[in-house]
Amino acid sequence: MSTPVSQPTFPFRDVVLGALVPAFIFSTGIGALLPIIAPYSVERGATLAAAGVVAAMLPLGQILADLPAGQLAAKIGDRPAMVVAGSVAALGFFAAALAPSVITLAAAVLLVGASNAVFHLARHSYLTDVTPAFHRATVLSTLGGVHRIGQFIGPFLGAGIIFLFDMRAVFLLAVVTALAATVTVWLARPTGTTEEAPRASATQQIATPRFWSVLKEHRRMLATLGTVGMFVGAIRGARQQVIPLWGEYIELDPTTISLLFGLAGGIDMLLFYPAGKVMDRLGRLWVGVPAMTMLGIAMALFPLTSTAAGLAVVAMLLGFANGWGSGIMMTISSDVSPPEARPQFLGAWRLLTDIGLGSGPLILSAGAALGSLAAGVWAASTLGPLAAAGMQRWLPRYSDHANRSTRRRAGLID
Repeated sequence: MSTPVSQPTFPFRDVVLGALVPAFIFSTGIGALLPIIAPYSVERGATLAAAGVVAAMLPLGQILADLPAGQLAAKIGDRPAMVVAGSVAALGFFAAALAPSVITLAAAVLLVGASNAVFHLARHSYLTDVTPAFHRATVLSTLGGVHRIGQFIGPFLGAGIIFLFDMRAVFLLAVVTALAATVTVWLARPTGTTEEAPRASATQQIATPRFWSVLKEHRRMLATLGTVGMFVGAIRGARQQVIPLWGEYIELDPTTISLLFGLAGGIDMLLFYPAGKVMDRLGRLWVGVPAMTMLGIAMALFPLTSTAAGLAVVAMLLGFANGWGSGIMMTISSDVSPPEARPQFLGAWRLLTDIGLGSGPLILSAGAALGSLAAGVWAASTLGPLAAAGMQRWLPRYSDHANRSTRRRAGLID
């Protein structure tokens, strides 16, 4: 079997303490917050429609901050950007806890969403710098995995806090997790063996590339492979809503819907590590193409179910498909990002994927508004095969790590 040619050693401390542990802590706070934004808004006097708008401030803040996040990380460095983002997120959570009005709450949630974008992009850029390419997929899939685990644990932790205190206390819990993540990043100083130091010294001598020049130079890649990322984001966004929506459509009770949602999430969390190992060993296409194909098939099967048992089977397939694709787009964007302008490029890439993530649920809603939720689900399901086809077509052109053939041509394996 071919082996990597003189790959650097794996920087365990920089990866685990510098990014994975803070990511888990930060995601736990976000996960605790997600289920209570709408009911907390109602408690503050919002209507149901207004509560939905307040909840939408979180993804809106992420979209608005994606491009500035790249500029900030490029200017001050990845780790300092994580420290700033964690600190500002703590302020946002605290402001939300003390919000005297719905408008103030909406502004605080918007700030949290923007901070989340900066924190996510900075840790992604940081891990890309400190991790050798032949370990990158495993690390970034694990990052996706700890993010999922944190957001899975968070709601249960939040429920316990509400039982003992009230909803306001969940925001205070999120303040603690944001500060704990920030302190962990601050204390986990690089060992000096990573790639971040050379990049930092280089940026001291060369002016930081302007975002628009980065966008212009890589416009063709963003228009092709970046569109694939948008498709992946869209079908994943639809995936988050299809179980509760279809469960409601076939008149399942809320408890059953929640259990099925948790079942899919549990299977999803089990696969991040093997998916990363396969990507590192065989190439990114071996995970990306089957994951997106299976995700599209699983989505297409939902309208064929009419019972809890049938929905459970399809939900498990959906969780398996999404879990198998854990970290795929973070890995691909890291592979193709230019080292001299990585944060700016990743900011543009995240903007595309976040737009896709936000549009996915709208496709389902459009189908329901037009009188056929099934049509909306089937429309969303086509995005999976489209993403798989685009990945197969464009990834070998832009990435040496698409498969073993591209690695061999690039001289990365014997």
